[in-house]
Amino acid sequence: MNGRGSPWERFLPADALHFPGPRWVPVVLGLYCAVLTGRSLVHILAPDGGAESIATIDTDVEGGDVIIGMFAQWGLTQLMLAAVVWVVVLRYRGLVPLAALLVWVEPVLRIVVGQMKPIETVGTAPGATASYLLVPGLLVLLVASLYLRPEPPEPDRPTLTTAPEPAHDNED
Repeated sequence: MNGRGSPWERFLPADALHFPGPRWVPVVLGLYCAVLTGRSLVHILAPDGGAESIATIDTDVEGGDVIIGMFAQWGLTQLMLAAVVWVVVLRYRGLVPLAALLVWVEPVLRIVVGQMKPIETVGTAPGATASYLLVPGLLVLLVASLYLRPEPPEPDRPTLTTAPEPAHDNED
């Protein structure tokens, strides 16, 4: 967008070190990544993986330990996504649009899979509600990542094509 190459080239740019888009986009992506990192660590480190204490899934059933184990594995997958996003935010900022696409697709697919294979919960899991709120917000982030900052204007440079007129004193 803004005329410098195809938007598709922004996902895998030749220059992966520099992000030519709005400066706020990597900042917001980093903040979201911090949340993603925290969420993944809860799933890995919490005794119940967050299954019962957060997602309100009854783990006092046959196979409850399997549910807890699956939450921990899900946390590991989330941590791997967060690690990729951290690498982009901290080093390869040219890949910010690709990272924004990845973090947008994740809740979209979570919603789709949740509709295909609903999980019985005692209450409403925060993640179920958050996914619906994240999708439009992360879409704004993705679209914004495809826009380019305007190029700074060329500085005015004197031209050598005409010489300045010499000053004339009219003393008659």
